Amino acid sequence: MKYFPTIARILLGLVFLVFGLNGFLNFFPPPPTGIPQGAMDFSIAMMKTGYFTQLVSSTEILAGVLLLTNLFVPLALLVLAPVILNIVAFHVFLMPSGLPIPIVVVLLELYLAWTYRRVFGPVVAMHPSRT
Repeated sequence: MKYFPTIARILLGLVFLVFGLNGFLNFFPPPPTGIPQGAMDFSIAMMKTGYFTQLVSSTEILAGVLLLTNLFVPLALLVLAPVILNIVAFHVFLMPSGLPIPIVVVLLELYLAWTYRRVFGPVVAMHPSRT
């Protein structure tokens, strides 16, 4: 159990580094079962903005590197939270066949957030004190 936070942090960092790089390099082939039309439409809409795919991929890469280097881990977890929420929503509503990886990502994120709960206390305080 002593090394589990480090293992979880490295796994989560690798997932986001690799998938973030894939946003630029497209080295993962499409799934053999094909991509549902709604998922395809959503992906095309993100690409057509001219910036959104690059923004999300860059965010994933940066957060992945921060997790892998053990720098600003709570910040990386906060930045990744909305990205993870969108990944889960994408797979729940548009491409359920790809849901196992997002579930693992959510579990890693929640475990690490729990591990760093002392740091997140002031962030979720209803009436934070000013210092």
